[in-house]
Amino acid sequence: MTVARITRRTLVYDGWYKFYRLDVEMPDGTMVERHLLDNGSAVAVLPYDPVRRVCMLIDQPRAGVLAAGEPPVLEAIAGNLDGAAPEARIVEEAFEEGGLRIAALEPVTNMWSLCPASTERVQLYLAQYAHHDRVAAGGGAHDEDENITVHEIGLDDLRAMTLSGALTDAKTLILAQALLLKHPHLWEKRD
Repeated sequence: MTVARITRRTLVYDGWYKFYRLDVEMPDGTMVERHLLDNGSAVAVLPYDPVRRVCMLIDQPRAGVLAAGEPPVLEAIAGNLDGAAPEARIVEEAFEEGGLRIAALEPVTNMWSLCPASTERVQLYLAQYAHHDRVAAGGGAHDEDENITVHEIGLDDLRAMTLSGALTDAKTLILAQALLLKHPHLWEKRD
């Protein structure tokens, strides 16, 4: 079996992320140009409280959303790995962004976020929390200018947003669907 291969990689931009121009030899021998955003790997979590029947989402200014002229997008808590282990990193992010202590992580998947043009893979988790686990305001790391707003959303509202298409961030939609599929008891009728 013949596979495609990169024959040349040219660095075009080196800043917060790296951007490359690639020359790729396709399996049939054709040479094509491709572009690659090297932004490393990341991690994301959807924390949920089964007792109060809420989950935690955030919003923050995002360049793509701003450029489209759209309102902020609700997202799961997330962050770049920057060389850290996924489990350790998401515990840090949950505290920084949501003011939340989480411990037991339930792995969902390690997804490609945009495989045609990015190296990024995002390890996704679900995590239970309780009211007393909210120990700080959140909002992001002070030196990162994230400007994060924290939201606790009712699980019924999360389900409605998931089914209606109102959740437009891919990682968040996948996590919400995973919560619906893995924990259907959260939506069972109560006496």
